[in-house]
Parts: sequence; structure tokens; C-alpha cells
Amino acid sequence: MSVQRLQTGDEVIVITGKDKGKKGKVMRLFKETDRVVVEGVNLVKRHMKPNPRMQQGGILEREQPLAASNVMLVDPKTGKGTRVRVKTDDKGVKVRIAVKSGEEIPSPRKAAAAAT
Repeated sequence: MSVQRLQTGDEVIVITGKDKGKKGKVMRLFKETDRVVVEGVNLVKRHMKPNPRMQQGGILEREQPLAASNVMLVDPKTGKGTRVRVKTDDKGVKVRIAVKSGEEIPSPRKAAAAAT
């Protein structure tokens, strides 16, 4: 499995657009279209009519995808945005490295697996 610049569960910061400066977690990745859904970012209002699934109806706020190039991974050491470099460690496993601090960026998938 190849290492991606962004992974589901990563903390990112928006670097351009109407939500510039907001931080959030990556909820979904769309690799085909190179877009990403970030929690609490790029919210739009959706007017829903009442239907069998949603009895109440009303106005919902939901996140919409934005271009992956508009977000930057947050450096675990400094808390600011950073570019990502991929290196191979001594075991032959690819790891993500923050360019600014040189720190290894932990994979959210591995952290979740270790917690369970």
C-alpha cells in the first residue's frame, strides 16, 4: 500500500478560499477527482423536503469536497501547515515526514488500529 500525502483522519489547515485558516480532520478522500472533505469546512446549506427517511425536513448544513491542493497537513511539532516528504525508514516502510520540522507524521489509520 502506497503512502498518500493525505489520509483519512489527518489534521489539515485550509490555505486558500473562503475558509482560509480553518483547521479540521479529513473525513473523506476522493482520489479520482483529487478532492477532500474536511470536517467543519466548506459548509453549504441544503434545503430538504420532508420524506420518509427524514420526517422533519428543513435546512441542513453539510460539508462539500474541496480541492486537495487547497489544504496542507498540520505539522505535529509546530501546529502549522507543512509540505510532506515521503521517506523509507530502515525497515523498508514508507513514512511521511514534515518538511518544516523533519518530524515523522503518524498515520491516523495505524493509531486507530493500535487503540483498538
